[in-house]
Amino acid sequence: MNTHPSHKIGDIAALTGLSVDTLRYYEKIDLLKNIYRNASGVRLYSDRDISQLNFIKRAQRMNFSLDEIRDLLEMRTDPQRACTEVRQLTAGKLQDIEASIEELTTLRNELKLLLNLCRASEDGCPIIEEFDDQG
Repeated sequence: MNTHPSHKIGDIAALTGLSVDTLRYYEKIDLLKNIYRNASGVRLYSDRDISQLNFIKRAQRMNFSLDEIRDLLEMRTDPQRACTEVRQLTAGKLQDIEASIEELTTLRNELKLLLNLCRASEDGCPIIEEFDDQG
């Protein structure tokens, strides 16, 4: 693993799929810390920085917010000690996702019902009528 900063921001953007603006934003909000700059002020990233960016991306895919990811990154430095906190944060995230799935399932069922009503209707639009009735 190359710990010496040698990757320019454009290379990192291409490698991670993150935009240059996102990389700068992560640095601005201290999600990425201590990004090395050469004498000309050009940002240079190490393999450690790339690993951290991949960690951030995986956590985002699991629906963690940037604030939660910041906490996870801090906990990442001492995972043994932080295990309980990480477990609680993850359990809370799982509850949020399960609630979202429940809401989406209800929404899917309502939309299916509206589509079936629409197919069976000979006049008017049951979908528009339903939206008007709910207002």
